[in-house]
Amino acid sequence: MKKVLFLFLLLVGMSSAYGQKFAVKSNLLYDATATINLGAEIGLGKKWSLDISGNYNGWMMGDQARWKHWMVQPEARYWLCEKFNGHFFGLHAHYADYNVGGFSLLGDRLKNRRYQGYLYGAGLTYGYQWVLSNRWSIEAALGLGWAHMKDNEYPCATCGNKLPAETRDYFGVTKAAVSIIYFIK
Repeated sequence: MKKVLFLFLLLVGMSSAYGQKFAVKSNLLYDATATINLGAEIGLGKKWSLDISGNYNGWMMGDQARWKHWMVQPEARYWLCEKFNGHFFGLHAHYADYNVGGFSLLGDRLKNRRYQGYLYGAGLTYGYQWVLSNRWSIEAALGLGWAHMKDNEYPCATCGNKLPAETRDYFGVTKAAVSIIYFIK
């Protein structure tokens, strides 16, 4: 928690020191899954910004189903016209801890098993931001990339009999966002 507070204060300090725009945001796609999320973005130059988002979901969904995780995702963005307006490309990284299983959202593998571990990776993003007013914007972004996952597998959602640890690599969608943005400065 101290690290998150330090990063937030650092971003606010940089915003004040250099007269750049500073924004906070919420990803509505995460909100739809009851995942608490908060993002912050600071302008670094005429066409560059730094975005960092984090999310947390610690809820159980019924007796056995779980979708618990926390994730952080920093991203450097290059804007084609001007920062915080129009098209942008980004380079993002991500790290997450997770404990998921016990439901059939993504097929029988998650229905009958539970996975607890972590992932890290990186990817490229394309997005667009629509300016609504001096203080409000909406943004859509989609990122493709890689994630390396290391987890323990359990034969059911609640039992503690651990199967051997497994590592996997995933290539595909690593970021999806439809965010509402409020500019502080």
